[in-house]
Amino acid sequence: MDSPFPILSLSTAAVAGAAAVFPKLQARLALSRAKHRSLTGHSKISRLVARMLPFYEFDINDFFRSDGAPATVGTQRQDAFFRLAGLYQERFAKGRQLTAEAAGRISDLQFTEAYRVPFQYSRLVREHLGTGAFMESSAGVTVTDLDGNTFYDLTGSYGVNIFGNDFYKECIANAETRAHALGPVLGPYHPIIVENVRRLCEISGLDEVSFHMSGTEAVMQAVRLARYHTRRSHLVRFAGAYHGWWGDVQPGVGNPVSPHETYTLADMSERTLHVLKTRNDIACVLVNPLQALHPNANAPGDSALVDSSRASRYDRAAYGEWLKSLRQICTERNIVLIFDEVFVGFRLAPGGAQEYFGVHADMVTYGKSLAGGLPVGVVCGRKDLMRRFRDDRPADVCFARGTFNSHPYVMMAMDEFLNRLDDPAFRTVYDGLDDTWDQRARQLNEMMAAQDLPVRFSNLSSIWMVHYTEPSRYNWMLQYYLRAELLALSWVGTGRLIFSLNYTDADFAEVASRFVTAATKMKQDGWWWRDASLTNKNIRRRILREMVMRRRPR
Repeated sequence: MDSPFPILSLSTAAVAGAAAVFPKLQARLALSRAKHRSLTGHSKISRLVARMLPFYEFDINDFFRSDGAPATVGTQRQDAFFRLAGLYQERFAKGRQLTAEAAGRISDLQFTEAYRVPFQYSRLVREHLGTGAFMESSAGVTVTDLDGNTFYDLTGSYGVNIFGNDFYKECIANAETRAHALGPVLGPYHPIIVENVRRLCEISGLDEVSFHMSGTEAVMQAVRLARYHTRRSHLVRFAGAYHGWWGDVQPGVGNPVSPHETYTLADMSERTLHVLKTRNDIACVLVNPLQALHPNANAPGDSALVDSSRASRYDRAAYGEWLKSLRQICTERNIVLIFDEVFVGFRLAPGGAQEYFGVHADMVTYGKSLAGGLPVGVVCGRKDLMRRFRDDRPADVCFARGTFNSHPYVMMAMDEFLNRLDDPAFRTVYDGLDDTWDQRARQLNEMMAAQDLPVRFSNLSSIWMVHYTEPSRYNWMLQYYLRAELLALSWVGTGRLIFSLNYTDADFAEVASRFVTAATKMKQDGWWWRDASLTNKNIRRRILREMVMRRRPR
């Protein structure tokens, strides 16, 4: 859904003439031009398109030949699919059984199981390649499932796991012991919170802190405070960026109600800077530094992997310059610049993305890893922005509370985390971090190229994504070959691999070997059949024809 699409407009001359007469039209035109020319930048159109897409699924014959492959290749794929299904049934029996039982009453599980692959293939995949959603134990860089299979962990616990499973288990165990005397007493603070706040202010370079239950809550509060203090209505987010599941920051697909006070603009765009310079209704700009890996693109997942057009364009210097431009304009226009570091915080550098890119924000949100493995959300901000009331207007407040905010066990686990982060010996983990992971990505890319496999890797330090060099409708199958080689992936499949920083060279070498093995088997089984007529453009045209045929009255 990231391909450009035509937008109807008046003639250039007419628009220019009208804009000169009507300043509001001119501002509206500038806003439209600052949106990314894809569905990720046009939330209302993306929701309209989503409502129009018809459901259909392939029968047993079309499933294996949806790219126009000859019958012999279709048979080869079908045999391989059910051979792999037999392996899954034997190896993952307990996990699959419990997952099927739990899915009947866990709505999150129903969603993730349904959206691992493009919907046309989903039912057959769920029936025969269903994956276990349960793990029993972890150690080092591995996790072990209910059937006793030990996987190398590439899920990163959705960003929580920066320093390794054992690190967080120690933080949690020590926190439980230290906080036991107070227990889960809520309302009063455990005194350790004072030390946590001091260090968070030091790390963020900001004045005050508030605690919340999740990263989503933290971002919500940062935006509310920005609106409260600027007395402006709108927030700016960038196309493709994720800031939690709440409505104002999810204006496209997935949100049943379109927010009216959100501008979704293009990342790394001069037109966006122009909008920020000229509008008077913008309270804040939200930045998720993870977008440096794929500006203006949604988080990659195999459920949307319909061809091989997935790509990344990471340029640390260019993205850093973009953030500096944002910083300057936000300062000039009194717009609050918010860094959402819920995902990348403490992964790129001890001081997070602010330190990594050399740009200072007005507010920063943290979560995930900061609480030593327990749930948390944190807002750090300038003193004038964090105040929730006005001295001269006693009834004018920006109220925010949460029963479990500052939970004693969470605060103690946070202290355990920050103690380790303070240790100069521990901080050596960041020495040469980018060089280490860039070199590993090059190594694996070279291994794939040497075997003529259409798989490549791009990375933002230890956060990786997989993309594909040959047109195919079946790239999503790679996740199932990888799981057969005991590599644990999150539900988005090959869209995002998250390594913990305790991966040794030997650990990584084993992961690389398994990747090559999985890709080699997938190629041998015919899923990457090549033909001169098979291009990404032709694949998308074929899908469009399929949808038109499904919508046509019978």
